[in-house]
Amino acid sequence: MSEPGVHFAGQREMLRRDRASAALGMRVEVDEPGHAVVSMPVREDMTNGFEITHGGLVFALADTTFAICCNEDESVTVAAGADITFLKATRAGQVLTADARRRSRSGRTGVYDVTITDETGDVVAEFRGRSLTTRDTLT
Repeated sequence: MSEPGVHFAGQREMLRRDRASAALGMRVEVDEPGHAVVSMPVREDMTNGFEITHGGLVFALADTTFAICCNEDESVTVAAGADITFLKATRAGQVLTADARRRSRSGRTGVYDVTITDETGDVVAEFRGRSLTTRDTLT
């Protein structure tokens, strides 16, 4: 994964350790408290039997972007749950971009929305993640 514009050291460490996102070719475009943007090129090996992007990989892109967005300080924040709605199929050769934004954060919980678009700007999917901030810190 590319070197993001990181706002604190814990986030950099989280991204450096994220082998799954790196293997999928994800690139961090924006990394700010409460806002993150990540892009991912769709490869042939990311398509399903219908030759469209596997939904699990669209979810993975949204989930990574959500993780960056909700880890705003040294505390470890994880997903408590998430939902996705698929709106448009994509294929190999396209580039997907996920844009995550904090909607609400109260105490140890938060709600984040992620919009995934293709290279033309068409919305591919909408994701809503619910976060839980643990008592752990990334060491």
